[in-house]
Amino acid sequence: MNKLRLLLSFFLLALPLAGKAALTIEIVGGAAQQIPIAVVPFAKTPGAQDDIATVVGADLRRSGLFRVLETRGVVNQPHDLPEVKYPEWAAIQAQALTIGSVETLPGGRLKVSFRLLDVLKQNQLAGLEFNIAASQQRATAHKIADIIYEKLTGEPGVFSTRIAYITKTAGRYALQVADADGFNPQTVMSSNEPVISPRWSPDGTKLAYVSYEKKKPIVFVQSLVTGQRNVVANFKGNNSAPAWSPDGNRLAIVLTHSANSQVYVINADGTGLKQLTYTTSIDTEPVWTPDGSAIYFTSSRGGGPQIYRMASTGGDAKRVTFDGNYNVSPRISPDGKTLAYIKQDNGKFRVAVQDVASGQVQVLSDTAQDESPSFAPNGRMILYATSISGRGALAAVSADGRVKQRLSETGGDVREPAWGPAAN
Repeated sequence: MNKLRLLLSFFLLALPLAGKAALTIEIVGGAAQQIPIAVVPFAKTPGAQDDIATVVGADLRRSGLFRVLETRGVVNQPHDLPEVKYPEWAAIQAQALTIGSVETLPGGRLKVSFRLLDVLKQNQLAGLEFNIAASQQRATAHKIADIIYEKLTGEPGVFSTRIAYITKTAGRYALQVADADGFNPQTVMSSNEPVISPRWSPDGTKLAYVSYEKKKPIVFVQSLVTGQRNVVANFKGNNSAPAWSPDGNRLAIVLTHSANSQVYVINADGTGLKQLTYTTSIDTEPVWTPDGSAIYFTSSRGGGPQIYRMASTGGDAKRVTFDGNYNVSPRISPDGKTLAYIKQDNGKFRVAVQDVASGQVQVLSDTAQDESPSFAPNGRMILYATSISGRGALAAVSADGRVKQRLSETGGDVREPAWGPAAN
């Protein structure tokens, strides 16, 4: 297996493109066929940084679908169309070429221009200009990478998205949000008591999560815009496992206030509680289908834990997992065609996917203590928690199992990942 190592180092906060990288990302596999692309360093004027091309290249490399070529050996380093000499790039086997520039504007703003070129056909595939603040360079680089990814693969990119996760350092828990590449981590809340189960609202402006800060599990919803947080579920017993409805108006939750763990729905403001499951078994870990018509959940009603599906209004539930005697933590892909979950496989807990239509199952991960799978907005990758060298860490695997990444944070355990929605 081809092994590339990409270490995302720390940058000074004073630099426009800088951002503290809490997570290091190691790429341990790639697609069977990668698109060879050359990303030429962008031209710059004094006051502008020359890191946009570096971020773009790192994004593309991290996807596992691109082979980012070394460009320093090419004498001509173009920044605009008239300067491009296609045979030079064909000579290093580039199929695509990205060029651009960063120009300082009055008032300290920047004009970022880029072009994506097809080397073989010798034509332009995309070209845009961005008028941005200096602090937006990294975000703009991610947008450029998203455009390149979509033009060359036909799928939306996810480099501009964010991830949420829980860290535990020196006995203190923190809910953090970072860019998808691990940069710019921000602490949403922290506590000496456990924090678990972060879940993004569909519009990406809020997080639901469970906090034990009151010495019992309570479901909160917190705005990422204002910081305001509200209690959604604080009933007698345990309140856990929040999951947003696709319209963002309701949450599926799990309560024990009248019996053992059962699935309920509640409005996002904490009103309108309704019970969906009525069993003597443990029903937990609900997740909505993308169209909102059904809910997958884990239940022990058949003996060992398996995954079931029911209408989002409640009623009879149908078992959907039959391969093995332990399948938990369902997550459904954005297109509704693939179910990801944690499967016990020869004594190890691994990420598996199941085709909804055929029921065919494939184990994707090669780690042994996996939990909390979460799909990328384009369905291409699955982020999950695992254990590496005895420490909690994050990992990601492509939906076909070929591309693998490992993400770790220095100095603490990382758990409970949730991949945010596509950027607006």
